[in-house]
Amino acid sequence: MPEMPEVQGLVDFLAARAAGHTIARVRVAAIAALKTFDPPVSALEGATITAAARRGKFIDIDCGPELHLVFHLAKAGWLRWYDELPQTPIKPGRSPIAVRVALDDDSGFDLTEAGTKKSLAVYVVRDPQEVAGIARLGPDPLAADFTRDAFAALLAGRRTQIKGLLRDQNLIAGIGNAYSDEILHAARMSPYAPAANLDDAEIDRLYEAMQHTLRDAVAAAAGRPPADLKDAKRRGMQVHARRGETCPVCGDTVRSVFFADRSMEYCPTCQTGGKVLADRRLSRLLK
Repeated sequence: MPEMPEVQGLVDFLAARAAGHTIARVRVAAIAALKTFDPPVSALEGATITAAARRGKFIDIDCGPELHLVFHLAKAGWLRWYDELPQTPIKPGRSPIAVRVALDDDSGFDLTEAGTKKSLAVYVVRDPQEVAGIARLGPDPLAADFTRDAFAALLAGRRTQIKGLLRDQNLIAGIGNAYSDEILHAARMSPYAPAANLDDAEIDRLYEAMQHTLRDAVAAAAGRPPADLKDAKRRGMQVHARRGETCPVCGDTVRSVFFADRSMEYCPTCQTGGKVLADRRLSRLLK
């Protein structure tokens, strides 16, 4: 799933390439991806893109007064940019393309989604706050006012495991499964540590790890075209999606814990005092 750094990279790219251009056509090939009906999609045609912004993991394209194209790429969605859009028509139900946006200079982009579980979401709204997922977002972790003390206040009294807290968009916007793994590895902290139990030194360490990990990843994504962002993300990972490989910090083997629809990766030596966490798939079989 694209997370804050990749989404910011896409936003920066769109701001540079699409802002100032008029939307010539919008075609919706996967009607289930469109979550709104008023304003209609046709309202975008003839509108000029004035800006692009990131809101958590949502992309918000400002199309003038009271008109926004907002989308969330979900687990398997992506943005494919063309300097010159293909002329072949989109075949609904027979293509990974969900939405195609054509601009006035024949450039444009497709929103695509792989796999069978379709959760890409597209909205045409007058105000981004009309999108429920945006309205309930927590603070952005790289915002100037998200200080160490603000982070500590957010943790206070929460018995949630810290891995789940970092991924909760209602509490902190933009961090998902991959970067929560990376942040916890950098902080030398177990993903199962209860948030409320962290002492001041641990909060300091976790906050600094979050800031450095995200800022470095945003910098690595900056200036890259959409086609390069996924590979840049993979190259930057220390433990996420590296099960069985060597931890670059201590040399131990990176391990995984599997859940129904995802896995998390960690280093036992760096994060859990050498303890190997139980595989949830095996635990279910033994019940």
